[in-house]
Amino acid sequence: MSDEAKLQKEAMHTLKLTSRTFYIPIKLLKPTLKKTVGSAYLCMRAIDEIEDDEQLSNKTKSDLLRKTSDLLKESSFNDEAYQKLLEPYASILPDVTKRLGDWIRFCPNGVVDKVKESTSVMADGMADWAEKNWQVKTKEDLDDYTYYVAGLVGVMLSDIWEWYDGTKTDRELAIGYGRGLQAVNVLRNQDEDAERGVQFFPANWSREEMFLYAEGNLQKADEYLKDIQTKTILTFCKIPLALAHRTLKALKSGKEKISRREVEETVEEIIND
Repeated sequence: MSDEAKLQKEAMHTLKLTSRTFYIPIKLLKPTLKKTVGSAYLCMRAIDEIEDDEQLSNKTKSDLLRKTSDLLKESSFNDEAYQKLLEPYASILPDVTKRLGDWIRFCPNGVVDKVKESTSVMADGMADWAEKNWQVKTKEDLDDYTYYVAGLVGVMLSDIWEWYDGTKTDRELAIGYGRGLQAVNVLRNQDEDAERGVQFFPANWSREEMFLYAEGNLQKADEYLKDIQTKTILTFCKIPLALAHRTLKALKSGKEKISRREVEETVEEIIND
C-alpha cells in the first residue's frame, strides 16, 4: 500500500471515530472532494479537541490554540514545531490533534492554503472564548462564538465547492448553515455544558429563544442549498441539515436526541431522493 493510500485509510478511520454526523456524507463524496472535505474536517477537529479537553486549563488551551494558529499561517506547516508544542500534553490529547500535520499533507495542493487559513482563524477565535471561559452573555456573543466554531466551517466548505467545480454560494447563508447546526448542539448539550461550568445561552434566554435562534439559522441553511446544483455536494450538505432539523423537532417534543435508526432513515431518504 502506498503512503498516500495508507494515509487516506487512516484519515477515513479517524473521521469515523470522531464524527457521527459528518463521516457518512463525507464517505459519499467523489474521490477528490472526499479527500478535501475529509482533511478539512480533520484539521478543524484537531483544534476542536484542544478546545474541548477537560484536563487542560483555559490558559493552556488559549496558548496552544494561538500558537497552532500562528503555525498554520506559515506557508509551510512546521510539524516538528507543532509536535514540540504539544509534547507536554501528548498523553492527554487524541491522535486527531497530534496528527494535524498529516491532515494538512493529505489535503490537495490547490485548496490546502484555504483550509489552513480557515483553521487558523478558528483556532484564534476558540482561544478568545477559552479566555472568556465560554460565558456567552448577549446574542452578539452567541453569534461570535457560533461563527468561530461552526460558521467558519460553512465558509470553508463554500471555498471548497468553488475550488472544486465553480459552485458559488452565499457566504452569509453558509455561516447560518454552521450556526444552525451548532445551535442545535447547544440545545442538546445544555445540561452537560452547565455541569462543566460553561454557558452558551445569552442572559435571560430560555430554551424558547434558543429554539428560535436555531430555527432562524436552519432556515438560512435551507436557503444556502438552493445555490448548489452538483448532486454529490447537495447530498453532502443535506444530510447534517436534515439530522439537525430532525433533532430540533425531537428536542422540542422533550426527547434528548434522535435514535440511531432515525439517523439511518434520514440518511437513506436523502440518498434515495
